[in-house]
Amino acid sequence: MTESASPYISSARVTVLGVHPGVPPFRIVEIDGEVVGTARSMTDVLLTAAAAGITIHDLGDPGEVRWVGGGQYHWSPH
Repeated sequence: MTESASPYISSARVTVLGVHPGVPPFRIVEIDGEVVGTARSMTDVLLTAAAAGITIHDLGDPGEVRWVGGGQYHWSPH
């Protein structure tokens, strides 16, 4: 398989999964493939990463954070 034919795999250590309904809605945060907590805002993502020793400079950089089920501004369930 050539590189151009292979699927893109993010190199980001932090993954934020889709929004789960709740009061308030939340997203699950993974670091290096392990669930480490939940986030209710972008600030929570930054704090969770910092607690694991990871500094995020740009939440919109796919090399730093992989957003699944909506980007960094998506915090409400469909």
